[in-house]
Amino acid sequence: MTNTTVAKKRIHNFSAGPAALPLEVLQKAQEELTNFKDEGASVMEISHRTPGFENVIFGARDRLRRLMNIPENYDILFMQGGAINTGAWSEKAIKEIKKLGKCDVILSSEKDNFRYIPKVESSLLNTNASYIYTTSNNTIAGTQWTLFPETGEVPLVCDMSSDILSREIDVSQFGLIFAGAQKNIGPSGVGIVIIRKDLLERSQDTLPSFLNYNTHIKSDSMFNTPPTFAIYMIGLVLEWLENMGGVPAIQEKNEKKAKKLYDFIDQSNFYQCHVQRESRSTMNVVFRINDNEALEKKFVSESKNNNLNGLKGHRLVGGLRASIYNNLPSESVDALITFMKEFQENNS
Repeated sequence: MTNTTVAKKRIHNFSAGPAALPLEVLQKAQEELTNFKDEGASVMEISHRTPGFENVIFGARDRLRRLMNIPENYDILFMQGGAINTGAWSEKAIKEIKKLGKCDVILSSEKDNFRYIPKVESSLLNTNASYIYTTSNNTIAGTQWTLFPETGEVPLVCDMSSDILSREIDVSQFGLIFAGAQKNIGPSGVGIVIIRKDLLERSQDTLPSFLNYNTHIKSDSMFNTPPTFAIYMIGLVLEWLENMGGVPAIQEKNEKKAKKLYDFIDQSNFYQCHVQRESRSTMNVVFRINDNEALEKKFVSESKNNNLNGLKGHRLVGGLRASIYNNLPSESVDALITFMKEFQENNS
């Protein structure tokens, strides 16, 4: 089967996660699936203690450091598994934090259905806090931080699961960054942690070994058997991203994709995006059709028949959502807009 045939059979994948992976990456993984680097076995079958896999995991770590300009005083971990309140994921974090201690929610856009990112005034920040927590991009509400709060001596902890590597950031502004791989970096099943080394002193010896970051740093993310295939795929995606021109190049591509789609929605009297313009995500474009649920259900059904997948909005908010992560080709956004025009003409 030729590459052209494979490409024709693939959908335009707007899934919120697990999300699209670059076709070139999938094809390379396919080529190496049964015989990785002449090992005579797949990367899933060789020991994680061998030089072959060490090259995979250490290579991925080094590429990530280069791509994000991560300073040397930060450690990078690959972990198994997958605040300022701007949506469902921060709500989940707040619930967990309260199990162990006190959590002050200093700002929230909940009363407005999380349609914007609140402005943070320094006077609101508790200088005695252990850390300040936020989620950089809200996949459900379609909002994204443009500028992160300045937190001074208080470490800023950020969940970047849905927009890591999609744009340039200053890693030194954060004490800890964590992200699931399944949206921009690779398949599900592995999380990435970037932590400033001085914060590791806070990990007490009374913690269970697996819950102590020091344990995983000392063992190079291999305290127990890591998700080898997922890390291998991450390495391939990071290599693909470097070859694309790195984060600046993908940021430009992402901004063009998002602008094209938002511009079409905004000029339409059929589709609406209720997220405030200055808070709109470049990763997850949420929109409605005159709040008409029946018409939105029809949109989702017909979109699948047109090779467009994953456009149903999250179950908590309804509506429609196009996730346009790093790995989604610009051609997929063009195909979506073409379908949206036809659907509007047929249903106005």
